[in-house]
Amino acid sequence: MPKIIVKTAGLSRDEWLEYRRKGIGGSDAAIICGLNPWSSLVTLWADKMGTIPDKADSEAMRQGRDLEDYVAQRFAEATGKKVRRRNAMFRHDDYEFLTANIDREIVGENAGLECKTTTQFNKSDFENGEIPLYYLCQCRHYMNVMGYDRMYLAVLVTGSAFYWFVIDHDAEEEAALQQLEIDFWNDYVVPEVCPPPDGSEVTTSALGEFAREDDSEAMMLEHEELADSYFKLGKEMDRLKKEREEVKQQLILNMSGAARGCTVNYKLSFASSERNSVDSKKLKAKYPEIYREVLYTSSVRQFRLTERK
Repeated sequence: MPKIIVKTAGLSRDEWLEYRRKGIGGSDAAIICGLNPWSSLVTLWADKMGTIPDKADSEAMRQGRDLEDYVAQRFAEATGKKVRRRNAMFRHDDYEFLTANIDREIVGENAGLECKTTTQFNKSDFENGEIPLYYLCQCRHYMNVMGYDRMYLAVLVTGSAFYWFVIDHDAEEEAALQQLEIDFWNDYVVPEVCPPPDGSEVTTSALGEFAREDDSEAMMLEHEELADSYFKLGKEMDRLKKEREEVKQQLILNMSGAARGCTVNYKLSFASSERNSVDSKKLKAKYPEIYREVLYTSSVRQFRLTERK
């Protein structure tokens, strides 16, 4: 049986986040599997280390929490099943760093309910039974930690539709997920060793947030090969960009002034479109007070590599 780490009723959000850092939760599972496009192993590791700030509470996150009870009610109406809150953070019976925060439990079943709110821009085909893999990973994680026979997934597509699904326990898949989570924890979190970069923008963003910044200069003579590779790849990218632009120009030329074209496998377009923009110089000259009011300063860390002359 899973053990209770802490009762969550009355727990502040900051306290809850601190408990989450001490283990791997359901929302971390898809990241560890490489199936979350909005995060990465480096980002997750930095979060567990407490070296990046907590993610700002977005409108989507706020709506998801506020609508959780509504989604649970809709699920109960649609299925006739009764649900209940547990108000606790649980941990795996054998691995204390594998944790679970269950939205609801199903009364009379060894099962849980995960409530989700999304928009119609979600590309998953819910109508035909398609479940996003990052949702599936989360449900598998909960079944593994809680020992459930199944998880129910209820999805509210705001302003559009409501769906619910059943995900049955699969020992093989959940064992594979558990091993990935154990490896991540033991290989990176415990020894405090950063995972290898993956080339994603979210990893670059995370590195910019947690990497120390001062006015010193690091001696990196042992990384000459890496720097040389970065420099040469930049040159190759410039060459490929120019080559691709030349091909585009040839296609435009062969369109002979048409707004659209097609080949056997592709559609082409070269049409005009209106785009609104603000002339900042004119705004500053004509309405200086408004300009100062809307002006803001941001700080962005940028990486550059140039040849030493």
